[in-house]
Amino acid sequence: MNKRRNVQPYQIRGVDALFGETETSNLRKEVVSLTQIVLPQQQPRRYFNAQSMQELIQSVRQHGILQPLLVRPTQNSKYELVAGERRYRAAKSLDLTEVPVVIREMTDEQALQFALLENLQREDLNPVEETEGILQLLALKLGQPFEYVVGFLQQAAHPERNSVDNVIHKEEWQVVQEVFASIGRFTPESFRTNRLPLLTVPDEVLDALRQGQIEYTKARAIARIKDPEQRKSLLDEAITQQLSLNQIKEQITLIQSVKQKTTPPSLRGRIEDALRRVKRSKFVDDPKKQRRLEQLLQELESLIMVK
Repeated sequence: MNKRRNVQPYQIRGVDALFGETETSNLRKEVVSLTQIVLPQQQPRRYFNAQSMQELIQSVRQHGILQPLLVRPTQNSKYELVAGERRYRAAKSLDLTEVPVVIREMTDEQALQFALLENLQREDLNPVEETEGILQLLALKLGQPFEYVVGFLQQAAHPERNSVDNVIHKEEWQVVQEVFASIGRFTPESFRTNRLPLLTVPDEVLDALRQGQIEYTKARAIARIKDPEQRKSLLDEAITQQLSLNQIKEQITLIQSVKQKTTPPSLRGRIEDALRRVKRSKFVDDPKKQRRLEQLLQELESLIMVK
């Protein structure tokens, strides 16, 4: 028999932020069996910081789950988790049999929207998850694919290219502004400038950043290294040795200086370098060098004149 009992109302900061305090007071707050809760097929969150999870598990062991999970009813007396996956995982790791929940009827679209909003409220959200979450939320609100949203934000940075059908005059732009206003961390322009470049970061750097193994500023610096092996080597060293940003920059400078020494200069570079050295040379004091230089100049002039 499924176990479910009513409990006293909880103070749910996350749910209050999603629904508003008045509406939250009307939500069903109950305790259900953990086996009744199933994870959604589409989950905004994919990575969990190990240390943060251990701290939460310890807190739940001592105090229990203080904030209910947000769920929606499904078939066969089950509930799909909408928000609170860290608490759900902590409860499972401690073999809890039941957890407090808030139950709300929601469509698939509403459930995804609330999951995204709840995820974006997290204090430990890393830049990759935050960027992907905002883009997913924008895609959901606009009813457009992920790629469309990226292109739309890029176009908004160059309104002069759309003189007749200016992006910022579209109704969609109003939706974009409302989403960023609700999040409160970015403007559309600051998000485009500081976060969209993450989409072009090499995969191994992106994965390390997503998993919280390295800070955003360090990841961006390492991503500038073009050679995959050198980039991977520095990334591993930065993680294992916990290099500072200055130490990483020093390593990058060293890599670049070695590359310049081992890379043959271009023909144009050699010519320009030769001219600079000739101007500084005291060849006028050596008649043999003067005659040889005269011959070389004649050959060079003859070569240049050939069409």
